[in-house]
Amino acid sequence: MLKIGDFSRLSRVSIRMLRYYDESGLLKPAKVDDFTGYRYYSEEQLLRIGKINALKDMGFGVNAIAEILKCTNSRDIQQIFQVQKVQLLEEADSINNRIRFLDTALERLRKDEIMKYDCIIKQMPERYVASVRRVIPKYEEEGKLWHILFSETAHLGMIPCGPAMAKLHDREYKENDVDVEVQIEVKGRYENTENVRFFTEPEMMVASVTFKGSYEQFSDVYASLAAWILENGYEFAGAMIDVYHVSPHETQNPDEFVTEICCPVHKK
Repeated sequence: MLKIGDFSRLSRVSIRMLRYYDESGLLKPAKVDDFTGYRYYSEEQLLRIGKINALKDMGFGVNAIAEILKCTNSRDIQQIFQVQKVQLLEEADSINNRIRFLDTALERLRKDEIMKYDCIIKQMPERYVASVRRVIPKYEEEGKLWHILFSETAHLGMIPCGPAMAKLHDREYKENDVDVEVQIEVKGRYENTENVRFFTEPEMMVASVTFKGSYEQFSDVYASLAAWILENGYEFAGAMIDVYHVSPHETQNPDEFVTEICCPVHKK
């Protein structure tokens, strides 16, 4: 039998954590002295604590570890590990995005740069478009709509004649289940497919801002555009439109992206 201090050294787990595992039922001592209250562990328990350490390093919590250790079916364990892997990859993407935002902010601070965006009023002309509109899990999954649009129209010999656009139909910002429509202006006339509609968008007056660089600027651009609209006596009159003049389809360098944000408006 091993005293708790010896077991702690051999397992590389602190005494405080061993006591926590005892209280949670994850790893109870093999023996507790009734008189002194000292905890003793068996050598075999070093194998169990090794598994606990490994699962903890994978990001599992105490309750999940307890359930995994009870599991005897290797396929079930594989499935649990796959789910955990997907969750960790999503967390990693989120962390990487935050790091990119920090890098951008730091670069602006180093340059003592104050972002300024020039807003204008213009007429967006009538245009005949191919369109796909869906509720998708997140804005970042817009690419799925473009895949539907181009895959379903590949046999039509469709001729694009304008930049790609995305319309954000929700009246408020949503974190999930967002109503997004993608459009591209095309020449000629075509029959609708299963998911792609062809129609004429009417001419509309919009407040517009064009900026160059990564999509991390969207929040700043939206804020500048909204402030300009209100300060100049206009009101919002429709769905926000993102126009991709130079997109990831043309370049993989975010610094080369050219995006125009258009918001339908009318005078108060």
